[in-house]
Amino acid sequence: MLSKAQISLITSLQNKKYRKQHGLFIVEGIKSVKEFISSSYQVESIFYTDDANTKVGKISHNIKSHELTEAEFQKISTLKSPQGVLALVKLPKQQQIEISDLRNCYNIVLDDVQDPGNLGTIIRTAEWFGIKHIICSIGTVDAYNPKVVQATMGSLARIQVHYIDLHEFISSTDLPVYGALLNGQSIYQTEWSTEGLIVMGNEGNGISEEIITLIDQAVTIPRIGQAESLNVAVATTIFCSEIARRQLV
Repeated sequence: MLSKAQISLITSLQNKKYRKQHGLFIVEGIKSVKEFISSSYQVESIFYTDDANTKVGKISHNIKSHELTEAEFQKISTLKSPQGVLALVKLPKQQQIEISDLRNCYNIVLDDVQDPGNLGTIIRTAEWFGIKHIICSIGTVDAYNPKVVQATMGSLARIQVHYIDLHEFISSTDLPVYGALLNGQSIYQTEWSTEGLIVMGNEGNGISEEIITLIDQAVTIPRIGQAESLNVAVATTIFCSEIARRQLV
């Protein structure tokens, strides 16, 4: 039986204020829930329908489990087509960024990316290309927004996402800083270092002026057709792919 208090708690977690207040976030969908169960994250409780139960697999005895009817599950689901499994997971403590962890590799920096789908796709892309750290401005959409979590398809369980004052952070590091800008050098002609930061900007405004002043190399994806701009998640994928190609040849 699903109580009103449980419904109120779960639905409130769609709001960042209440995620922070309760120290919890929502993970929904069979694949994503299984990924978090097997990760270092602490899963507090799981809500599931009878039909989805066997698809999740064995659940640890330390996790509170609640079997719901389809009608009850509809009341807490954030999806248009629910898969019958939803978990409440404890928010991790914000870890301090160690510069040593950012050496000899590339790291994505996001300057006020706003769309949950974009951030989720970027996190998923980062894992595909072996990037372990994503450094976000304070104004970037919350990685634990249910729409972001859903879009990562479980990759959030393995990627470190940091929120920090970008200007202060970039100013304090000697890592090469590459920025995605329209007036930069072609991504295919750029001399890439063996490590660095890749800065991607806001969907409408691009990289902010205060961050542009800290960029060592402006890089652009050459436009061949007539499209006015590229989606930031697509652009990030192209950057990651080109860097990976250089490392593999």
